[in-house]
Amino acid sequence: MTTVRTRIAPSPTGDPHVGTAYIALFNLCFARQHGGQFILRIEDTDQVRSTKESEAQILSALRWVGLEWNEGPDVGGPHAPYRQSERSDIYKAHARELVEKGHAFHCFCTAERLDALRAEQMAAKGALGYDGHCMHLAQDEVAARLAAGEPSVIRMIVPREGECRIQDMLRGEIVIPWSEVDMQVLMKADGLPTYHLANVVDDHLMEITHVIRGEEWISSGPKHVLLYQYFGWQAPVFCHMPLLRNPDKSKLSKRKNPTSISFYERMGYLPEALLNYLGRMGWSMPDEREKFTLDEMIASFDLSRVSLGGPTFDVEKLSWLNSVWLREMPVPDLMVAFQKWAFNPAYVEQVIKQIQPRIHTLSDAVSWAGFFFAGQVNVTPESFAHKKLSPDEVRRVLQITLWEIEALRTWNHETVSALLSRVSTTMSIKLRDFMPSFFVAISGSTSSTNVMDAMAILGPDMTRSRLRHALAVLGGVSKQETKDWEKAWRDMSSAAVVDSPEGAA
Repeated sequence: MTTVRTRIAPSPTGDPHVGTAYIALFNLCFARQHGGQFILRIEDTDQVRSTKESEAQILSALRWVGLEWNEGPDVGGPHAPYRQSERSDIYKAHARELVEKGHAFHCFCTAERLDALRAEQMAAKGALGYDGHCMHLAQDEVAARLAAGEPSVIRMIVPREGECRIQDMLRGEIVIPWSEVDMQVLMKADGLPTYHLANVVDDHLMEITHVIRGEEWISSGPKHVLLYQYFGWQAPVFCHMPLLRNPDKSKLSKRKNPTSISFYERMGYLPEALLNYLGRMGWSMPDEREKFTLDEMIASFDLSRVSLGGPTFDVEKLSWLNSVWLREMPVPDLMVAFQKWAFNPAYVEQVIKQIQPRIHTLSDAVSWAGFFFAGQVNVTPESFAHKKLSPDEVRRVLQITLWEIEALRTWNHETVSALLSRVSTTMSIKLRDFMPSFFVAISGSTSSTNVMDAMAILGPDMTRSRLRHALAVLGGVSKQETKDWEKAWRDMSSAAVVDSPEGAA
């Protein structure tokens, strides 16, 4: 009998996302319920955006929330390595095999040609995608161009007629015309694979039996099914889970909701409660009870009980469920949980270093350090009264900085300071006039420890949350303001680049 094997394969390109934990939870429950194994693989072929720091945060966050894996980059296993960046030779060999079998081809099209092709297709309002320009090049010509060192990618051949039919555990038969499927790049010019080739090769070699993933991957299904056919492999069983949604039914995103697992840990949510809540996302226990443990979910797990309606990730509902867990905890357990959260030595040490030069008695620490341990700080519109900036200018400063912070990948004192200085300079606002609003938004006061240090210690999740809270207190930002400010910021940024020594060179 085949052992059930599922996997989660996060990309280490940002904060550990609750959506990753959600999909991981359902993969783990399905595997455990069938006496199988759950594998964690790191998909880090995007070498520009992938970082070791992000990988470490993802592993730590998934463990904090209560998920464990049988095989992975940190625990090893028979199918190592579990980082795609360490499996390049495997992908190259399989890409060559596809070319040799006539299922893929070398494409020498330049970025300029592809851009022009896309523009033509958009102008004609036709289907977008590669036109097969290099598909029928003679082998001698291909060999000569490769020998000359001409850059190329490897693309898969996709039928132009007929339909792809995929059986999905939740959705039944999914039918997608081949004419809607692009001739996907499998190997990039830098010799690294794209997600699609690496995903299929790894799932096969790691003996994954069931691929349970988000519904955003449905459109990629035909490419993956075709690759399994080209290699002569048995495809796994597919199951596409509904996406988590904001209360307004839009896709869950950090612009509208805190999405990082680290945020919920820092806010003082119990990992058991967060995992419990994620288990309620489109699924329910047979007796419909709200509160249950991971073991109870595994024991009662039935994937057919998943609802395809987009589950709403509602922070207020999560907070209610977390309060149920807190109230029902034995007092000794609650004491341990509170101490672990509030007095984590590594975190407290950073805070103590900030307040030590400012306190006269230990009791002073409460007023100086309190905002480091709060969820949100208590601020009012009056808190942001500014000597030089109007209320609208304060909102604009906070919003533009928030947009820039959302794109910041490396988070420490140096990067935060550089970002604030850059935004201040680009907006032509002196730093001494620029910073007061951040003191209030982050600490709740115009007088606190160094705010750049505070932001670095609080982390990106809490920083973003407090800036959003400040903007909400100030009345929010309208859609028209968002549109106008984004355009103005792009113009300012472009002008700043042109005026800089590097831009003028």
